[in-house]
Amino acid sequence: MPDPVNIHATAVVVGEAGLLFVGPSGIGKSAMALQCLATARRAGWTAALVADDQVFISRQNGRLVAIRPAAIAGLIEIRGSGIATIPSIPEAPLHLAILLVDPRTAERLPAEDQTYPVPGHGALPQLLLVNNHREPLAAIAALHPRIGIPTTL
Repeated sequence: MPDPVNIHATAVVVGEAGLLFVGPSGIGKSAMALQCLATARRAGWTAALVADDQVFISRQNGRLVAIRPAAIAGLIEIRGSGIATIPSIPEAPLHLAILLVDPRTAERLPAEDQTYPVPGHGALPQLLLVNNHREPLAAIAALHPRIGIPTTL
């Protein structure tokens, strides 16, 4: 089995859904993940950070799994403000990669069935989402209703 691969991303779990936020540096991965966690917690759902900035991904029992590096357990960057400590878990199965895009250059209707490659481990289904979406968790749940996000948004 290949060694875990280190991805520049943010991984969270909401309900049963493991979400991997990806995109270029500064696009808002941490902020979007934090917003999704806050929305979930306000609704009374289980939600936690796995890792921010560095996410180790491996294949375990046929599934891609996000693993946090021990050195950054529970830490998330709030750009321009500092590093915060929030509830986190050491690992979680992944169900979807969310590629954040700039709304000024985003396609209005991107191709369906996109995937996010994880070198040496396979791929995840991928959703393109503008980085300034006002209700990202609602959009993710609406576009991917079967991944385990509670349906009572």
